Formats: sequence, structure tokens, C-alpha cells
Amino acid sequence: MINPLPRLPNFEYIRLDTIEATVQFLKEHASQTRAFLGGTDTFVAMRDRRLKPKYLVDLKHLAGFNTLHFDPGEGLTIGAAVCLNQLISAEAVKDNYPVLVEAAKHVGGYQLRNRATLVGNLCNASPCGDTIGPSILYNGIANIIGPGGKRIVPLEEFFLGPGKTILDEGEIVQAISFPLPPKGNKGTYVCIGRTKLADLAIAGVTVMGAPDQNAASGFCFRIALTAVAPTVILVDEAKRCLANQPIHAAVLQEAAQIAMDRCKPISDVRASQAYRREMVHNLTFLALQEVWSALEKQS
Repeated sequence: MINPLPRLPNFEYIRLDTIEATVQFLKEHASQTRAFLGGTDTFVAMRDRRLKPKYLVDLKHLAGFNTLHFDPGEGLTIGAAVCLNQLISAEAVKDNYPVLVEAAKHVGGYQLRNRATLVGNLCNASPCGDTIGPSILYNGIANIIGPGGKRIVPLEEFFLGPGKTILDEGEIVQAISFPLPPKGNKGTYVCIGRTKLADLAIAGVTVMGAPDQNAASGFCFRIALTAVAPTVILVDEAKRCLANQPIHAAVLQEAAQIAMDRCKPISDVRASQAYRREMVHNLTFLALQEVWSALEKQS
């Protein structure tokens, strides 16, 4: 089918020299402006006329936006303009935050990831965003700059709904910071789509586990569900289930059932509500088995 809207609507491209000038412009023209990094979602939405900004404000050149830095004592900082392929290929990220790398590989194809960014994927706030679950479970923090100055917000508090975040008018995310993960941690991201490559997730599950002397089981597990509710679901009930009793197959099944009961999927052209719920159970159980097996091997 020929695209009936093959061209972008008219807009003005804005590139200002400083962060201060940029956030002031975004504040003054809030209803007419869209900030962008890679533009992989923005330009598609504009082509389809779901977005019609008068101004597109480029953030890629701003100070600190292209930084990818790992400190063995502090953790990882990923600037807003760092593309996903840079993240995926960085040895420090692969060694210390492998689940983030695993999830990033699910975003589009290789060519798209040369433009797409972690911060863009997060700020898009899609319920099926692949990097959201791992970023939250790695305790990511958004470093935000706006007309009122700087603030930091845990990613667990960042998302308000589909396409909605806590960002106020004129605010932009300069970088995402991750503390060092717990020693001995293991994790995985699993999802299901209609195709194996470059498809949006129908259901996604992130599981992370680490030794925990304060838990009766000796371990702490965290589970994040994406694409099955307006925002990510952290399954705290399953976390308690896995902490309060010895780990075995039946307990993993119990935790998977809890995750299934907590999700709130919709039915659409891509999958039914019932199918998504079943996939949450199956994916959670498989992910828990994988993480538990990895933890057992190192204990």
C-alpha cells in the first residue's frame, strides 16, 4: 500500500548552543515544540500526523549528552544522545549491566539502533518499551535539567502512563545513571512479539536475582512486567514469595502465577488479553528458571 502521507509536515529545526537556552526555548514554546535525539519515534509520528510540532529542538550536541562513562566505584552514566549500538558494544556495560544490553538488542534493527537512544526509548514511555524493565531493576536514575535547575528522579517514579512522564515543561533528561549492581546478581529479559526481529513486544518480563543474607531463601528476586499495563509493573508480591521460602520449581511457578494475576493487559489487533496473561506466566517462569539456575551455579 502506498503511504498516503509520504512527507513530513513543515517544521522549523532548532539547534541552540547551550542547555540553558534550549530549556528556555522549550519552556516558552511548550505547546509547539518537540525535543528529539535519534528521532526514530518522532519522525514516524510526524509522518503519520500524530505529531505536528512547529519546532523540532535537537539535543544531540549539548554538553554531557554524548557521555558514556563507567566508574568501578560509582556506576554507569549514559548520556541522552548515546545511541543503543554504543551502549551494546561498550565493554563496561556488557560486563556490569548485561540485561540492559540484552534488552537494547530487541529495539528495532541494527540500523535503527545507530540512531535510537536509551533516553529516547525511556522518554517515549511506551508500555512495551524494551529497555524500561531492565533500567528500573538496575535502579536507574534520570538526571533532569529544566528552567528550575537540575533534579534527579528514580526511573521507578518516572512513568505516568502511555507516552507520559514526570517531565515538566522545558525539562529534558541529560543522562541516566545506574549504581553498581549487587554482587553476584544475575538477570534476563524475555519478551514475545509477532516476529523474531524488529517487532514491538506483546509481553515482556525482566527478572533479576542476587544473594541476600536477610532473606529466608537467601536470595532477592525482582520482576518487572512491560507491555501488559499502562506502565511497568513491579511484582512485589512475587519478590516476597521468593524471599520468604526455599527456592524450588513449585515456588517459581507460584511467583509466575502471582505475576500473571498482577498484569493488566488489553486486547488489540496484536494479541488478546487472555493470550498476554498466559504469556506473562510462561515468560516469568522461564526467566525465573534461567536466573535461579545461574545463581545456583555460582553459589
